Amino acid sequence: MSRYGTLLPHEESGTTVSPTHTLMYVTLAASAVAMATLTLTTNATFSSLWVATKAQPLTTMSQSVLQTQRLGVQRDSQYSPNGLQYDISKGDDFEFAHAPATTGATPAPASQLPRVISAGCILFGAVAAMLRLLQSTTAKFTPVKPMEMSQDIAMAATTGAPRKRIVVTGMGICSVFGNDVDEYYSRLCDGESGVKLIDKFDTEKFSTKFAAQITDFSSEGLIPKKFDRKYDDVIRYAVVAAKKALMEAGIEKTANPEAWEKLNKPKVGVLIGSGMGGLDTMETNITSLGTEKGVKALSPFTIPYSYANMGGSLVTIEQGFMGPNYSIATACATANYCFHDAANHIRSGRADVMVAGGTEASVCPVGLGGFVACRALSKNNDNFQTASRAWDKTRDGFVMGEGAGVLVLESEEHAKARGATIIAEYLGGAINCDAHHVTMPRDDGMGVASCMEMAIKDAGIEKDQVNYINAHATSTPLGDVAEVNAIKSVFSNMDGIKMNATKSMIGHCLGAAGGMEAVAVIKAITSGVVHPTINVTDPIDEVANIDFVHGEAAKHEVTAGLSNSFGFGGHNSVVVFGPYKEE
Repeated sequence: MSRYGTLLPHEESGTTVSPTHTLMYVTLAASAVAMATLTLTTNATFSSLWVATKAQPLTTMSQSVLQTQRLGVQRDSQYSPNGLQYDISKGDDFEFAHAPATTGATPAPASQLPRVISAGCILFGAVAAMLRLLQSTTAKFTPVKPMEMSQDIAMAATTGAPRKRIVVTGMGICSVFGNDVDEYYSRLCDGESGVKLIDKFDTEKFSTKFAAQITDFSSEGLIPKKFDRKYDDVIRYAVVAAKKALMEAGIEKTANPEAWEKLNKPKVGVLIGSGMGGLDTMETNITSLGTEKGVKALSPFTIPYSYANMGGSLVTIEQGFMGPNYSIATACATANYCFHDAANHIRSGRADVMVAGGTEASVCPVGLGGFVACRALSKNNDNFQTASRAWDKTRDGFVMGEGAGVLVLESEEHAKARGATIIAEYLGGAINCDAHHVTMPRDDGMGVASCMEMAIKDAGIEKDQVNYINAHATSTPLGDVAEVNAIKSVFSNMDGIKMNATKSMIGHCLGAAGGMEAVAVIKAITSGVVHPTINVTDPIDEVANIDFVHGEAAKHEVTAGLSNSFGFGGHNSVVVFGPYKEE
């Protein structure tokens, strides 16, 4: 009997089949057999279709990629559908089309193949119907409480198959505390607030007037000046953070040309996501559209620089990486989703190296105004530096932040083969959905709890090996409590587990949050110091028995650290990092 309440044919209970269902399946099977017989004996043909060739040569590079990715197509082989030659060595392309009645073109010769295929499909349907008849049962249904499901969901979602170890060889950051990873973490450990009054635009009409905005951002020469002036900040942050990570990994094209040259480019990918994309670019150009110049006032880069994928795409274009490249947008869970997918690309062998993370730059009128409108932001304008106060009874909403956090992930064997310095290990991760509400978390915390269960299972560790949690902790009245309750449901014993909230200092960086917090988790692992949560003066009752680090940083040898990220739409994501230990 399924604990999820679903009806499965192999489940316990009787094998009674109603007469109505029996008649239905027998009739279906008999009809299918009759149709198959008719199809095989008919003289109908499908001569109205043929394959038309068109010259569109493949480049030498694309042919090489086809061969590298082992698509099973030999470049000197010929494919001859319906008697027409298709020669991949000449770069021919082909497509199905209907024969124009007026062209006088000779239709394709009749063939028995289409009829055989059709008959086979129909017979397959007949067999499927008979099998369904044999498997039909009247299974018992027993509903269960939500929290009882999380462990079973976790077990159902994992395979236990042996996989490649994945290591971190580079980290890049763009934050309110600068673009240097060490400085970023040092200021986190000092308990410094990065929140300030917004000066990018006039906030007079907004009930919230502050954010952890990046001011005086410098691309440090990593973006050519002509592009640096044009790119949306969401792109600039992504490119700089990615290049910084690649440079630390020792495989950036300009800084490390010899190591870069040795990379198998079709097996190096980029997966940098954004929850909002180029929001400022879109807003600026929409405003321009309303001026006298109208369309003429629009930038030709309005659309490209608004896309969420453009930061990662520009990294791949400049670096020449031809592996998996796309962008995920799952609101505030984006970066962790990117880590999760990037790791799977490496585990499956589709990639040796993945540059992954998140970027966000939505501190602009429409970004601020949108969150004000849905009443998600703190309005504590008089005490803005202490407004982001996760787990405090006086919290009244989150504080916007911006930036980017990017990691270079690669298989252990690839990293060791090229002599890379391994920083930490990506142990595992998980993603799922609350299936509950657009903005509110589930009261029972089942989605979050099961996501943590799955991540721990995916990491191949036991719960008692986890001794650090970087919580999502956005400083919202509902979210903070729901997450803490979920954590306590997963870890019945919280002894030895330290927990903190990075957002208390850098604000909520939305799609970049998971990336920037992953950097904090890895720095905690390598430094043996966990940064504090600031602004907590009156803790909520739910954290009474939890060692959440506040006041000042704490020395702590992290054995396995969880990083939680959850987003609007019910998106949940958890990734697990640990110290790298060579076996």
